[in-house]
Amino acid sequence: MSAVKLKSSPLLAMACGMVNMRVFKIKCPECGSPAIIRKSDWKDKKLASLYCGCTEVECGHTFVYSVEFSHTLSPSGLTGNKLVKFLIDQLKPEERQFALDLLNGQ
Repeated sequence: MSAVKLKSSPLLAMACGMVNMRVFKIKCPECGSPAIIRKSDWKDKKLASLYCGCTEVECGHTFVYSVEFSHTLSPSGLTGNKLVKFLIDQLKPEERQFALDLLNGQ
């Protein structure tokens, strides 16, 4: 199997063991050159600070990006049970029993 070259650094591909995969690319806000994420500090499961460094030797800028989750475009298949539970909890007791009877084939 031949390796497909990435547009990003080949060292990154070797370090991560990935070939031809989309990666989060950060550019230096000072010179526009590619930057490397050196460390990530997760404040919450939906909020992180990314400590970055510019790859342009003459620039050498180090900076922090704050990254946060915004919204869902397509719900996870893993959250289906939570959705079903929420919907069932919204039913009146007699409607809930009717739904259970339907699910049990009665």
